[in-house]
Amino acid sequence: MSIHKSSLLQKVIDFLLLKNLESKIPDRIKNFLLAIVFLLFCAAAFAQPDSLYLKEKKVYDGPQWKLKQKASVDLSQVSFTNWNAGGTNSISALLGYQYTANYKDKFFFWNNGLRIGYGVNKQQDRELRKTDDIFEITSNLGYQPSNDSKWFYSARFNFKTQITNGYKYPNTDNPISTLMAPGYLFFGGGMEYGKNIDELSFYASPLTLKATFVLDQDLANAGSFGVDPAIFDEDGNLVREGSNIRREVGILITNSYAMELAKNIKATNLLSVYTDYINNFGNVDVDWRVNFDFKVNSFVRATLESHLRYDDDVKTLEPSDVEGEFDEAGAKIQWKQFLGIGFAVDF
Repeated sequence: MSIHKSSLLQKVIDFLLLKNLESKIPDRIKNFLLAIVFLLFCAAAFAQPDSLYLKEKKVYDGPQWKLKQKASVDLSQVSFTNWNAGGTNSISALLGYQYTANYKDKFFFWNNGLRIGYGVNKQQDRELRKTDDIFEITSNLGYQPSNDSKWFYSARFNFKTQITNGYKYPNTDNPISTLMAPGYLFFGGGMEYGKNIDELSFYASPLTLKATFVLDQDLANAGSFGVDPAIFDEDGNLVREGSNIRREVGILITNSYAMELAKNIKATNLLSVYTDYINNFGNVDVDWRVNFDFKVNSFVRATLESHLRYDDDVKTLEPSDVEGEFDEAGAKIQWKQFLGIGFAVDF
């Protein structure tokens, strides 16, 4: 790597993480983010875009809308009868629904999507437990200045929350999340790079609004998900209720990449990195999903998904020395992995 490129990479790293705040970022998070920045830099600087696509270049054939719906069901079941090695009977189900409405003409594209997912698990002698819960709306508007340009002026909107209460099992008396607690909204504008924008995209927004909603007052009073907590006097009387919304303005960088690894095997990478100007600039929120879809036939498919998140505003709790009480343990990496076989229908 040349001296010029090395200095440019260092400037990007310093800009995202700020050296004077390094002590506030755990080493594992810092190293992880440095690796992401390095990979994105290398991809942008050295990749040959023409070699990244398996599809031929599309010819413009006039303004058009493309509407698509997809419903899926993934099931897994384990049953034991006189099994001397032991085991617990269980059954799991994951329901999914996606709707997309995409518009494209000579200079504009407008991609809209709705994603709903809900999963449950039931084991013998144990209550029904939630394993997945997502409600997400996205909208992405882009303008291409000329036919030959690979750059787009782009505006993005994203909103997501969950549908039902979430619990720290086995405690089902006190929910740790509810509908719109939290709810996240992103809205901003920037520049987006991509030759075939549906397959590969690099997006950078220097001005993105992030709003975190906590409409459950008990969670808001506790200061969950980064909102200002309630204030109590010395006798424990409520002086001021906790805030129901937290507003941030910062930088958003995303990368999406979809490709066919082999026949009937599709991989999708979705990475989002955000840091706020006002509150602790340099504390980076990460949302990274990698999906593999294995198509068996028109209806049956297998899915492997990895979802990693880090949000400095989402604190964890650990039991304290006082029975029944918890101490704040700071933010930690969140990771969810899913492997399922089920049915999917496009219509």
